[in-house]
Amino acid sequence: MGRLTAVLMILGLCFLSACDRDKKGMPGKSAVGTVAEGSVAPDFSARALDGKEVRLSSLKGKVVMVNFWATWCPPCKEEIPSMMRLARLMEGKPFQMLAISIDEGGRSAVENYFTSSGNSLPAYLDGDGSIAKSYGITGVPETFIVDKSGVVQKKIVGGLDWSGSDAVAYLNELMGK
Repeated sequence: MGRLTAVLMILGLCFLSACDRDKKGMPGKSAVGTVAEGSVAPDFSARALDGKEVRLSSLKGKVVMVNFWATWCPPCKEEIPSMMRLARLMEGKPFQMLAISIDEGGRSAVENYFTSSGNSLPAYLDGDGSIAKSYGITGVPETFIVDKSGVVQKKIVGGLDWSGSDAVAYLNELMGK
């Protein structure tokens, strides 16, 4: 029982540090991972649930939210409704959301989750983990905001209310540059 308590305490501390926010409500900078703010976002190709494929480099000219998540992740599940609201708020703007599932169960795991939860996102699959590995993610949710020229402007470790006024204002500002 002592070992379990210690593990739970460590996990709790990790979660709290991942939710660090700066004064504007946006996450603070994190030194975790291999892709840093200010670096060129690694290019990748991902397949959506509907079978369509997207390549990050084809989205230049748009602000891109690359969000790594999983159906078994409680903070991801909490974040998804705000991502759905954000997607609606950004319709018609130079913005693209790429919600990349790292579920080993692939398409069926994600489809089953959306069916049972009533949620829906523009979801893409990374069943072999190659995209997550190229970004050096250490857990989920983890999000990278990529500007119109393909540079990572923000790296967010942990969940966020993406439909909050600070997050929306930040993304709108990036789209205006």
